[in-house]
Amino acid sequence: MRVEEYLNLKPLYYEEIDYSRMPRVYEKIKSLFSTPKTVHIIGTNGKGTTGRFLAEAIFSMGYSVGHYTSPHILEFNERIWINGSNVADKELEAAHIKLQGILTKDDASSLSYFEYTTFLAMLLFCDCEYVVMEAGLGGEHDATAVFPKILTLVTPIAHDHEAFLGSEIAQIAAAKLNAIQNSAILATQQYDEVYEVADRLCSKKSLNIEKVDTFIDDIDREKIDEISKKLSLVSYLKQNLSLSIAALKFLGLKYDSGNFQKPQLFARLTKIAKNITIDVGHNVLAAKSIVEALLGNKYVVIYNSYKDKNYKEILEILAPITLHVEIIAIDDKRVADIKNIKTVLTNLKIEYRQFKEIKPEYNYLVFGSFSVVERFLREYYE
Repeated sequence: MRVEEYLNLKPLYYEEIDYSRMPRVYEKIKSLFSTPKTVHIIGTNGKGTTGRFLAEAIFSMGYSVGHYTSPHILEFNERIWINGSNVADKELEAAHIKLQGILTKDDASSLSYFEYTTFLAMLLFCDCEYVVMEAGLGGEHDATAVFPKILTLVTPIAHDHEAFLGSEIAQIAAAKLNAIQNSAILATQQYDEVYEVADRLCSKKSLNIEKVDTFIDDIDREKIDEISKKLSLVSYLKQNLSLSIAALKFLGLKYDSGNFQKPQLFARLTKIAKNITIDVGHNVLAAKSIVEALLGNKYVVIYNSYKDKNYKEILEILAPITLHVEIIAIDDKRVADIKNIKTVLTNLKIEYRQFKEIKPEYNYLVFGSFSVVERFLREYYE
């Protein structure tokens, strides 16, 4: 069975997660995996762009590097990037066949979609000198946490996936920061609790956790400004760039502005047309970052949400840049009840309608999740 068919048989999401499964399976087969120098990225927002900035820079220096990110937007291959390109179908199929030969039938069947994909990626990265690996929804219990790593990068931590990670920032921070094996660099955090949890872990587990500003000096700031201007980076993307540069300095890799020639990952405040901006953000922190970047303009917000997201607060945050909302239908069992979203919009006094078409007289912001952006792109490019 081909990899796409095989993965489609696995649920993408679970109400409960068996956190012992991935470590148990990995323990059986870990001798068959090589261990490139691995940088693990955890946090709530900005993992994908931080990882791609770092991977692109390392690759431009002449090293072989893999970048694992999730979820994908239009095709699965987006999750596994090797030396400048998404993995080819032929290579993906070969890795799938190899992994089927490594795993027992029961283990292969029991692994979740994300767990199986993570093993696939690490097989494909076996010849890389560096791997940049983005965690999924967690940290300590994430499928990516089982592999040895030389550094952990911690992007801003905020509320998200509360059913799995807890409702308090201290709980969420602990769940994520417990993934650190040895050394870590913290991006600038908006909650003091994150720093407090990090300090406790440093003492308890003898970890080396530093803040990003420890690595960034005045010369770096000049280069970051230069790169940001060249790539037209908004504030939060500039912060992600800074974290990736701190990682390069930790790794002892000398960089210059020429190592950052390409824009950030697709669909991170990406303009696909003069009047259309798309972003896969889906939580409160992402909404705040977008408003900070776009304040002063008004947009028709093409939107939908999963029921576990705080869409009331998100829509309230987006209100200053919202002309009106157009709700786009997405086919997902996790989607919020459309009546509830409409009630929220009515209470916020935000006009809404169903999305039908793009009109040239408006500026549009497509926001809400990877699923929202995927659905929009498939309709837009039809």
